[in-house]
Amino acid sequence: MRSIKDTVRSLTSVILVTAGILGNICTASVSADIEQPPLRVPPLENVHSASYCVYDKTADEIIISVEPDKKIFPASQTKIMTCQLALDYLDLADYLTVSKNAMRDITSDSSVMGIQEGEVVQVSELLYGLMLPSGNDAANVLAEGVVDAMFEKYPANGTEKGPDGVNASYLVEQLGKSEQDIKDKYKLTAFASLMNLRAKNLGCKNTHFVNAHGLHDDEHYTSASDLTLIIGKAYEKKDFKILISTTSHIFKATNRHSNDAWSYVKNTDYLLFDPWLAAQTGEGIDSHLIAIIGGKTGTTSKAGKGLTLATVNENGHELMVSICGIPADYQYFTTMYAASVTAYGHLACWKKDSVTKYPGTTGDYRYVNAPSAQQPAHDSLIFPGDKLSEEEIEAMEPTPTPAPVATLTPIPSPVENKPHPIRIFVKEQPVVTGVCLAIFVAIVAINVALIVRVRKLKRAANGRGKGKIRKPTGII
Repeated sequence: MRSIKDTVRSLTSVILVTAGILGNICTASVSADIEQPPLRVPPLENVHSASYCVYDKTADEIIISVEPDKKIFPASQTKIMTCQLALDYLDLADYLTVSKNAMRDITSDSSVMGIQEGEVVQVSELLYGLMLPSGNDAANVLAEGVVDAMFEKYPANGTEKGPDGVNASYLVEQLGKSEQDIKDKYKLTAFASLMNLRAKNLGCKNTHFVNAHGLHDDEHYTSASDLTLIIGKAYEKKDFKILISTTSHIFKATNRHSNDAWSYVKNTDYLLFDPWLAAQTGEGIDSHLIAIIGGKTGTTSKAGKGLTLATVNENGHELMVSICGIPADYQYFTTMYAASVTAYGHLACWKKDSVTKYPGTTGDYRYVNAPSAQQPAHDSLIFPGDKLSEEEIEAMEPTPTPAPVATLTPIPSPVENKPHPIRIFVKEQPVVTGVCLAIFVAIVAINVALIVRVRKLKRAANGRGKGKIRKPTGII
């Protein structure tokens, strides 16, 4: 039997080696183009969402919308408000300690930055943890830090007032608690009061927050139009634009994470990586979008999927885009839906003011996530005071826009209607094909012979092993 096994192993090796040779020969002459196929966004009537709104911050008007004031659950889009309050009340270089209370409502299914109770973390790191991986833990720590700052910088018995026109006495009155009780037990509730005050000051009419992170609560809601107002206010801060335009971030060491790069996170706003998707409408018309600065996503089972963005038009207008309540069945289309609403909103804006202020395309103003020394010399979209030189403007002149396509036509695949690679190989390499075929036939024949041989040997072995059974004799 050992000889049979050895024979099987030898033939198997021959088959595998031959198959490898055949595979290398066949693939050597096959080529394919690996590239992103051209795509078009769906028309607005094919966008499945509870609501959307495109707000022109520059002109202070809504450009296009569907149910902009409808009550929706914002999920993690809530963090746009949390971020702007943190930027207003906290210093980026300061450090905050993660409290037990901040971690209390962080459920197992929460999106997190990954910090731990007792960890001391810089505010700037917490902001990245808030906006990129959408950390609920970071949201609570920042919220508590804001309330502490409120009592420290704008005390109840003082004359100084904070960014929202009140001091700490506002929180005492709103909660009906003493200052010490708020500090000990109700910081997160106090922060929600500040969120609602800011929403009211911005002119939001359908918004009420109860937490800093957006986990579902029936009393935690807003609308697409209110979200555009909220991001429009946050967008006024340079640091906010840097945060939302950052594609990835590497966290530095803390007292609980001894090494730098203990976590690497990426932005969940996928349109930031491919802004070109919104450069044309579903009919192939240039939208005149030149930059997607960034934004914030939000997802829960009850909220569905949503995305709120800050963008810039070729005419210089800053457009805030919010799409909310994309059902679970369509959540994988979130980026394309957001691109569609953005594209049509920008085209409508351009038609109102068709004057080029910022030349170029969606890629020219892409903010690079790199150390400051490796950043562009300036970016007139993120740093509005910067001016482009005449040489730079000439270098960025947009290429001619292709003629609009009247109707949606399917775009053929790059390999459609091409002969199969094997057919091409057979035609171009007849000799090699013949050799390969002969080897294949030989392998089949050897396998058949081997099977027949194995069966004969097994029958012979079984015949030698048979014998008559003797009956026992004697008395037991």
